[in-house]
Amino acid sequence: MRHDVPPSARILVVDDNQGVANLLQVLLSTEGYGVELAADGREALACVAQHPPDLILLDLDLPYVDGYEVCRRLRQSPATRLTPVVIITAQGGSQSKLEAWELGADDFLTKPFHAVEVVTRCRSLLRIKRLVEERDSAEAVVFALVRAVEAKSPYTHGHSGRVQAYALALARVVGFGADDLEVLRKGALLHDIGKISVPDAILNKPGALTAAEYAIIKAHPEQGAHIVESLSSVRDAVPLIRWHHERLDGRGYPDGLMGGQIPELVRVLSVADVYDSLASERPYRAGLPLARCLEMLQTSAAEGGLDPVFVDRFCAMQKDNRAARLPRPGTVCPDAV
Repeated sequence: MRHDVPPSARILVVDDNQGVANLLQVLLSTEGYGVELAADGREALACVAQHPPDLILLDLDLPYVDGYEVCRRLRQSPATRLTPVVIITAQGGSQSKLEAWELGADDFLTKPFHAVEVVTRCRSLLRIKRLVEERDSAEAVVFALVRAVEAKSPYTHGHSGRVQAYALALARVVGFGADDLEVLRKGALLHDIGKISVPDAILNKPGALTAAEYAIIKAHPEQGAHIVESLSSVRDAVPLIRWHHERLDGRGYPDGLMGGQIPELVRVLSVADVYDSLASERPYRAGLPLARCLEMLQTSAAEGGLDPVFVDRFCAMQKDNRAARLPRPGTVCPDAV
């Protein structure tokens, strides 16, 4: 037995032919997998709901609910949309394959099948599933760090979620596409993750910071970039984390970028970040009213800090009645992920 896939992996075999089902059960059990059988589509869906498997071998010709419909329902459910599905069927035509793949099947084998091919396909898909789960686990740790950062200070609680909401709203108004929105979604939530290394006494200091304390604060974009740069699933968000304090006039930090060197997504994030910082309570002042916040955003744009186009669009968005859908300063966005 190969040991690169945990032997505890569970496989659901769905086939109304008892002989085929028993053969697959013996074959896969010999490899160390736990195997459960279902004789029709309805029973298969019930088994998945009760004990979600790690992989499903699915026939297409099934009583009650056919394999196509089972596959469709599996892909529609968030709980099973990433569960590998291998079609094993006597329907060998190209149309059957196309329909199965269109519904989200991961592989397609025809009967009669070769035992070694079944085992190899299962092993490969389970290995991929394990790698995806490991990546998701690592990503979950990173996002948990964001919550830890915000828990360090009552003045930053909910900040990243609000910045995410503002930034996404602005990006949609401007017309960014789905891929950019996804990068912005992650980057906005992670932009202050480097503050995990900033002492609480500095984050919560009610008075002016010393030069040494300010230098520690200014290091958080670089620290944040280092934390996430090895995680491939959020690597595209590294520029947003590292550069959200850059300025168009080159007087920002940490790299002193100027003008077009700063990506547009970073500029969008910066507008949202500065707005929430102004509108929210800080240890040294109360949150500022909306009109004053927008005025200060426009002043920053005029002085070479923020992007003037994005500032204008943000201000118009905030003044629009639809801005009521945006989070209020000081609130927590529960859906921020």
